[in-house]
Amino acid sequence: MTDATARAVASAEPLGSAHGGVAEDVRAAITAASAQAGTDLVALSRDLHAHPEEGFAEHRSVRAVAELLTAHGHRAQVGVGGLDTALVATSGSADGPHVAVLAEYDALPGIGHGCGHNVICAAGVGGFLGAASAIDALGGRVSLIGTPAEEGGGGKEILARQGVFDDVDAVVMLHPFTHDLAMHPFLGRRQLEMVFHGVAAHASAQPFMGRNALDAAVAAYQGVAALRQHIPPGDRVHGVFTDGGSRPNVVPDRAAVLFYLRSAEPETLRDLAARLARIAEGAAELTGCGVELRWDAQVPYLPIRHNAMLAGRWAVNQEPCGRRPLAPGVVPDFITGSTDLGNLSFRMPAIHPMIAVAEPTGALHTTDFAAAAGSPAGDKAVLDGALGLALTAADYLGDAELRTAVHAEFEAAGGPVDVPAYFD
Repeated sequence: MTDATARAVASAEPLGSAHGGVAEDVRAAITAASAQAGTDLVALSRDLHAHPEEGFAEHRSVRAVAELLTAHGHRAQVGVGGLDTALVATSGSADGPHVAVLAEYDALPGIGHGCGHNVICAAGVGGFLGAASAIDALGGRVSLIGTPAEEGGGGKEILARQGVFDDVDAVVMLHPFTHDLAMHPFLGRRQLEMVFHGVAAHASAQPFMGRNALDAAVAAYQGVAALRQHIPPGDRVHGVFTDGGSRPNVVPDRAAVLFYLRSAEPETLRDLAARLARIAEGAAELTGCGVELRWDAQVPYLPIRHNAMLAGRWAVNQEPCGRRPLAPGVVPDFITGSTDLGNLSFRMPAIHPMIAVAEPTGALHTTDFAAAAGSPAGDKAVLDGALGLALTAADYLGDAELRTAVHAEFEAAGGPVDVPAYFD
């Protein structure tokens, strides 16, 4: 973090809210219930941290969540939406609004919870328990939805396509980070593998009989490199060669390069995808090869459409914990990645605030961040985050004026999007 960013953080005002949320007696009851569950939540976070599991294989993790919910009087259904490690638990009445608190619990290969999903999960469970403790006073329903494989697998999109979110009106979750931020941009992401097909030939005796697929792949890579200076500052393109031929004395008849494409808006992501497709076709034409474009081996991610009305309540609800979640633009926007929460945020109002567990100079997806997620700072984020999610979910259910404003903002931003069809 630069000195300029440090000064901006120190002088910035936290995000506020024009809405009052639920009554003080309900807030007090939720605060007490969250505190009572605190020891169990920290134990869950530490347990997940000590036993990391990769996406779609989080069997131990989801069992631990289900067992904790059972111990607190809630029935959890494990294995929903066609995913063995997805989970749903619901409290309340089918009449009225429905808010879901989301939990992620997949880890990264080699570095465990280097993205802090143990914190996301335990805080999400706590958010559900806190809001559920006051559901009779709030009305409506609150659910905990465990969403597998955020790290590339797109569990939320898979569950959405299976109807798991069809009756959910809004979703809330958090993510550990180096700062407390009410809203922070996350980029949309697509994958494109360019597979070039040439003609094999003896590279010494008859090279003129061949068509070099590796040359085509190299030309495509160089074309993308040249493109980088002509894309918006927030866009990202990065790639690796996945096939370069078998041996030097054979003209490669097959070569491939895999790119990740990221952009801050759905429209610019679609435009970026079209530009890479044209580069691939040009490289094939240049070298006399054919090209096959393989899109999205994993489901594409849209950027996050934040709901400022709901994020404002999150910020207010973190104040009792001594946190001051900042508005966008204070911490540089380029320190970001992608998440499948973006896909849900174009279906319904959503928030994805960041909660500090590491030093300002820290970085996600590192062993240092994994250590922070399993430290006392991670424990505090679990407790503070659980209370914040519980109170924010309660505000949504119990404050009709806030709920109206939340959905008015969502509609003004464009309303729901047919996510599966967006890139067709």
